[in-house]
Amino acid sequence: MKLSIVNYGAGNIKSIQFAFNRLGYNAVLTDDPEELIKSDKVIFPGVGEASSAMEKLKDSGLDVLIPQLNQPVLGICLGMQLMCNYTEEGNTQGLGIFDVSVKRFSNTVKVPQMGWNTVNNLKSDLFKGINERAYMYLVHSFYAEICADTIATSYYEKEYTSAIERDNFFGVQFHPEKSSRAGEQVLQNFLDL
Repeated sequence: MKLSIVNYGAGNIKSIQFAFNRLGYNAVLTDDPEELIKSDKVIFPGVGEASSAMEKLKDSGLDVLIPQLNQPVLGICLGMQLMCNYTEEGNTQGLGIFDVSVKRFSNTVKVPQMGWNTVNNLKSDLFKGINERAYMYLVHSFYAEICADTIATSYYEKEYTSAIERDNFFGVQFHPEKSSRAGEQVLQNFLDL
């Protein structure tokens, strides 16, 4: 299986590569459109700030390529948020794959939400073998609202989308590569799609 990670300067790539290595797969970091198109599965990671990340995608043409991919694509954290229509972070237009906006948590809670939280209302093969209220690791100040494509929710100040799916596109707000066995199961399920 050819597994690629979109390289656009986002952080946290090594931990994702190590997680796939533990599952027996080599994930290649690339920004080459041809390599991404030929991949069986694509990971769209992200740690950082939305507007600068979007600028890097535009500079390389990946903002046009990613929504056109036909194989399974998994957005992680900021990657998931950039797959949405819009994010309040930097007043940024996203890729428009998911018809939902990303909002900032209010100042009435500690921001960012950092640590373990449960995932609930699991609705997809992405969560095969994972129990309701399984714990996943999150670090985020922004969240996608609940929408028609929501396949899992979490609660922090309010219920929000912790996973999303439309056609061949998937996104998770949590970091599966840092979420112990349940997170590894999510990655394995993605590979098995």
